Amino acid sequence: MTHHLPRDEQDASTIIREASEKGSLLSLSGQNTKAEMGRPNQTDASISSAALTGITLYEPAEMVIAAKSGTSLSEVVRTLAEKGQELPFEPMDYRPLLGTKAEPTIGSVAAMNISGPRRVMAGAARDSLIGVRFVNGRGEVVKSGGRVMKNVTGLDLVKLMAGSWGTLGFMTEVTFKVLPKQERKTTLVLRGLKDEQAIEALSQALGSPFDVTGAAHIPARDRQGASTMIRLEGFSASVDYRLGELRRLLKRFGGSTDILEGRGAEAVWQSVRDATVLADGADRAVWRVSTAPTKGPGFTKQIAQSLDAQWFYDWGGGLIWISTPVGEDAGASVLREATRAFGGHATLVRAPSEVRSAVDVFEPQAQPLMTLTKGIKASFDPAGILNPGRMYAGI
Repeated sequence: MTHHLPRDEQDASTIIREASEKGSLLSLSGQNTKAEMGRPNQTDASISSAALTGITLYEPAEMVIAAKSGTSLSEVVRTLAEKGQELPFEPMDYRPLLGTKAEPTIGSVAAMNISGPRRVMAGAARDSLIGVRFVNGRGEVVKSGGRVMKNVTGLDLVKLMAGSWGTLGFMTEVTFKVLPKQERKTTLVLRGLKDEQAIEALSQALGSPFDVTGAAHIPARDRQGASTMIRLEGFSASVDYRLGELRRLLKRFGGSTDILEGRGAEAVWQSVRDATVLADGADRAVWRVSTAPTKGPGFTKQIAQSLDAQWFYDWGGGLIWISTPVGEDAGASVLREATRAFGGHATLVRAPSEVRSAVDVFEPQAQPLMTLTKGIKASFDPAGILNPGRMYAGI
């Protein structure tokens, strides 16, 4: 298989235009750290953004950064940290789950809409993404958005590209709004709560005026008791006040409480962000489920009736990470039945390629939405050459 490594945007345009004319199917990637996600696709060649590197714009005063899509996420994070700034959405690192080693790229963060625990406060990656440059399936260079956030009339290409998994275009540059790093981070930990109690406590914390930036619950497992974690960030005096108010608000839940700060707290939130709580046991599948927080405990209870499952909650219970035996379908039939009963959608993050080929990796779409999805794909990529079948079979 031919591996294309474009040197610049025009090079990428030429490669994709020629592939379109020939009907050659292309697999799109950055550094291939997430190649084992999504449906396996059979392609004739690959195109990588690995040579498209470098920060093209950084204005700390305007809190905007732009970089070529192949730029490593670590370089962007390091550059921002030097000026006391950060990506607000705390992007997850999938490498611990997938067992990959290369450097994730900033383009993959945009293409897969990768977010972490701070999403409950700052929104998803797409909410901070304000500009993209990409090459569509015709080989045309498209620019949308820029250095400021604007009201949009009609099709918002920036938001559309976020989470499109390379099926609509080959990203060459992305622009994000950033935020100042917080002076202090503190985590209140409630011990020993059952899932239902924990989600109620997290909901109360998130519904309070105390600006919670992380809300997660790890059930009891392997002789370790359950931990319900609520993170606060900001100026030290403000954190102290909000922490005291939260402790009073949640006092009725009983049990012991702890305060985590420093490296220990950072390590705990990194394990939540990267789902390393479930990283052990590479022979097990891992699912990512989005649902209404109040439905989460019922969802996992139904799953546990049929599967040897393990799980934890992020985003106040709105995101559930679930580990299941691989089996024939990695528990897909059970998960899909649960999403129909409780609402939400489930994505298969880790499983052998033969399983990902046989089941729906993403939540199946209703026919009207699938028709719309096919129409958008056809308008961006008429020949269907960009990451064909990566998200849905036949698209």
